[in-house]
Amino acid sequence: QVQLVESGGGLVQAGGSLKLSCAASGSSFSTIAMGWSRQAPGKQRELVASVTSGGSTNYADSVKGRFTISSDNVRKTVYLQMDSMRPEDTGTYYCNLKLIDWGTARHSELWGQGTLVTVSS
Repeated sequence: QVQLVESGGGLVQAGGSLKLSCAASGSSFSTIAMGWSRQAPGKQRELVASVTSGGSTNYADSVKGRFTISSDNVRKTVYLQMDSMRPEDTGTYYCNLKLIDWGTARHSELWGQGTLVTVSS
């Protein structure tokens, strides 16, 4: 059974920094991509950043130049370094994993429990 555990959320002032971590447990799967999405109250969830198993990254326009996603494929962990944070970055951040199960060869998508990030002005 694959599970995701997130950490690193908290309260920061505008202009500050925060780093999120997400680790995937389990071994009988291959990672396609890992990423981070966020959701503010009353708004739909949006993709913030993603990284494929091959190392390709993608960022939302709103965070380009400020956020950096990185991954450790051996430890099956993904990180999100957030710098120059703004109040509009406030929301619940969810880790996401796209995988292929070795036993069934089925594609699957998992979400972490979410970690709250609050940026004060």
